[in-house]
Amino acid sequence: MREFKDGKILPSSFRDPGGFLFKRGGKLYRQVNKFCKTDYQSLINSGLYKKLCDQNLLIPHSESDIEPMFPDRSHCVIEPELLPFISYPYEWCFSQYQDAALATLKIQQIAIEHDMSMKDASAYNIQFHNGKPVLIDTLSFEKLRDNTPWVAYRQFCQHFLAPLVLMSYVDVRLGQLMRVYIDGIPLDLASQMLPRKTSFNLSLQMHIHAHARSQSKYADKQVKKSELKKNISRNSMLGLLDNLKSTVEKLQWKLKDTEWGDYYSATNYTDDSQAHKGELVEKFIKGAEPKAIWDIGANTGLFSQIGTKLGIPTNAFDIDPVAVEKNYIESRKQDNGKMLPLLLDLTNPSPGIGWNNRERSSLIERGEVDMVLSLALIHHLAISNNLPFSLISEFLASICQYLIIEFVPKSDSQVKILLATRDDIFPEYNRNDFESIFSERFEIVTRE
Repeated sequence: MREFKDGKILPSSFRDPGGFLFKRGGKLYRQVNKFCKTDYQSLINSGLYKKLCDQNLLIPHSESDIEPMFPDRSHCVIEPELLPFISYPYEWCFSQYQDAALATLKIQQIAIEHDMSMKDASAYNIQFHNGKPVLIDTLSFEKLRDNTPWVAYRQFCQHFLAPLVLMSYVDVRLGQLMRVYIDGIPLDLASQMLPRKTSFNLSLQMHIHAHARSQSKYADKQVKKSELKKNISRNSMLGLLDNLKSTVEKLQWKLKDTEWGDYYSATNYTDDSQAHKGELVEKFIKGAEPKAIWDIGANTGLFSQIGTKLGIPTNAFDIDPVAVEKNYIESRKQDNGKMLPLLLDLTNPSPGIGWNNRERSSLIERGEVDMVLSLALIHHLAISNNLPFSLISEFLASICQYLIIEFVPKSDSQVKILLATRDDIFPEYNRNDFESIFSERFEIVTRE
C-alpha cells in the first residue's frame, strides 16, 4: 500500500489557494495560507467552528506549532482529526449520497447564521466518520457577502443534486458517473438523461433543466461579473437552501430484490451452520486483533458486524447497490459508527483519477487495513470472472496482513449454478491447489 511521502503536498488538495494538506512524521497537517487568514479567523471567532464540531458536521482540529511547509505563505498549521478511510461519492449507496447532500445544506444554513458561507460544495469534501457525514475541508468557508448569490450553488447541483436525481429517476448505477466527471455531472447531460416528467417538477425544472439552459447560454460568452450578479437577500438564500433540502429529501430509490440483496434468505446455509460460521470468524478476528477490517463481498454486512461489535472499524464492500443500501440503512438505525458500507466491483476497483491519476487515490492507496474477510467469494472470482488463484492471492496479500478466506468447493450448490451453463475449465479449482497457491504468500495459521 503506497503512502504519500512526508513533506509532500497531498495531490487531493493542490487546487485550494487557501491552504493544503501535507504529511510529516506520519501525521496529517493542513497549512492555512495568509490568503485565507481572514476567513479562517472568522470561522473560529464567529463560533461557527464550534457549532459545527458540536453537531459532528465538521472534522475537529488542533493548531500545531510545527514548522510550515512554506513559512512565507503560512498563517498557521492545523492538525485535523485523522480518518481511518477516505471514500468517494461513486462508492456511496443512494442513502449515503442523500445524507451527504443534506449535511452540506445544513452546514451552509448554519454558516449563514454566523455571517459565513461555503465557497465550495464538493462531494469529495464530505466523508463518513463514526457513521455520519462530516465536512473535512476546514477552509471551505468565507465571509458572507451581502446581496450576492451562493457561489457554490452550481457545484452543489453538479456534485449532489444531479447524481441523486439520476439515481432516483433513471438508474441507481448512474452514481458511477462521478468516476468520469470528477468536477460533477454536467447539468446539460443530466437534463438530457432525465425523463420528461421531471420538467413538470418545479424544483427540478429550476435546479436542473433551467440551470442547464442557463449554463449553455453563457458558456461561450464573455460576461462581466457585474452582469451576472443579482441582488439576493439573506432570506432569499435561506429560501433557496430550504427548497434544495426539500428537493433532496423527496428523492427516493425503491429497493428491488436482487440476487445479493436477498442473499441470506436464499442461501443454502442452515441457521446452525451460519451461526457456527459467525463463531469461527469471531474467533479468528479475536486471535489476530486487527486495527481495521475490510470485508470484501460483505453483502448486507452480517459478518462485518462481528468486527464492529468488537470495536474495530470495518469497511463492508459489495458490488450490489441493494445490499450496500440495506447495510447502510441498518447501520444508521443501529447507530453503528464502526461500519462503513461501500460499493465495490473487486474486478474493477476504484482507480486513481483526476490530475496525473493522483488527485483521487485508488482503492488500495487509501486507509490502513490489516485484516481482510473474503467469505463465500472465491468461486465468484475464480469461476465467474476466470481469475486464477495466483492473482487473487497476490492482490489480497498486497492489501492485508491477515486473511480470513472461505473456500467454496464444486460440490456446493452455488458453484453448481455457476457451472451449469458453461464448461468446467477449472481443473485447479480444488482445495489442495487453493491452499498450495495461497500458501506461497500467506502462512496458514489455522483451518476449520
